[in-house]
Amino acid sequence: MKTAASLLLCIAALGLRAAEPPALKLTRTIPLPGVKGRFDHFAIDARGKRLFVAALGNNTLEVVDLAAGKHLNSIAGLRKPTGVLCLAEQNQIIVANGDDGTVKLFDGGSYGLLKTLGSLDDADNVRFDPKAKLIYVGYGEGALAIIDSTTMKQTGSIKLAAHPESFQLETQGSRIFVNVTDAKHIAIIDREKQSVTATWPMEKFQAHFPMALDETNHRLFVGCRKPARLVVFDTSAGKAVADLAISGDTDDLFYDAARQRLYISCGEGFVDVIAQRAADSYELRERLPTRAGARTSFFSADRNEFYLAVPQRGDAHAEIRIFAVQK
Repeated sequence: MKTAASLLLCIAALGLRAAEPPALKLTRTIPLPGVKGRFDHFAIDARGKRLFVAALGNNTLEVVDLAAGKHLNSIAGLRKPTGVLCLAEQNQIIVANGDDGTVKLFDGGSYGLLKTLGSLDDADNVRFDPKAKLIYVGYGEGALAIIDSTTMKQTGSIKLAAHPESFQLETQGSRIFVNVTDAKHIAIIDREKQSVTATWPMEKFQAHFPMALDETNHRLFVGCRKPARLVVFDTSAGKAVADLAISGDTDDLFYDAARQRLYISCGEGFVDVIAQRAADSYELRERLPTRAGARTSFFSADRNEFYLAVPQRGDAHAEIRIFAVQK
C-alpha cells in the first residue's frame, strides 16, 4: 500500500511538473568520502560562502566551501553534533552536542575550540535572536537554554513539557513556536516573559519534527511523520487551517517567502516542493527523487540555493547536493 501510494504521488507530481518548470536545479555535488552515519542540522556563512554540516553519526562538523564547490575542513572530536549556528559578525561557530550535553564555540578562521558550555543534556536545535544577541538551545527532557552570545554564558532556561524538536523565533514579535513532539503539542513561548503562554494540540497528526514560519501571512508550517503530512497553523488564531500529504520521514522544511514555496526533505528519498497558492491553500508542485535517508537540508534565501545532505549508502559516498532555486 505504501509503495502504491508513493507511486500515485509521483504520478501526480509529474503532472504538476508538466505545467510548471522545475523549482530546484541540481548544480553541484560535493563528495564527503569517509563520512559515515546520519546528518543532523546545517548553518551557513553567507558572507564567507561556507556551509557547516553536523555529521552526527560521524562525530564531526563538516565545512564546505561553496565558492570553490569542495570540502574544506572537518572538525573532529565532537559527540553526536546536532545544532549548528554561525555568528557571522564574530566569525564564530556554535555546535550543540547531544551525547555529552555540551555547546562548543569555535573560531571561524582557525576552527580552534574557544569555549565549552556543559550541563545541557541531549543538546539539540540552536537558534539566534540577533536583536537581543541571545542564543536558544533545545535540550534535556524539556527546556530551552538561553545563552548570551557576547559572554557565552547561560542566562536562563525555559521549561517545556518534553524534549523540544525544531523551533522558530518571530522577528516581528516576541514568540517562539516549539515542536514538543513527545507531549503531542506545539508550545508557544513569550521570550520576554521566558515562559510558555499556550499550547496547540497535535493529536490527529503526530511525530512532528521540522517547522518553518511565514510571518507575513501569519502561518506556521509543521512537518509530521504519523501520518506523513504538512500541517499549516494560523498563528493569530492558534489553530490548524490546512494540511497536505507529503513524502515519509520528513526532518527539515523551509519556507521561501520570495517564491511562496516550501521545500521539505524526506528520508523516504524525496524533496517535496509545495506551492503556497494562498495563505490557506497549498499543493504539491514537485517531488524530486534523492536517496533513502536524505532528510537533512538547508535553504539559503541570500544565495537562492537549497542544500541536501545525502548519507553514505553501500558503495555510494556521503555527499552534499546543491540546488539552484528557480523562478
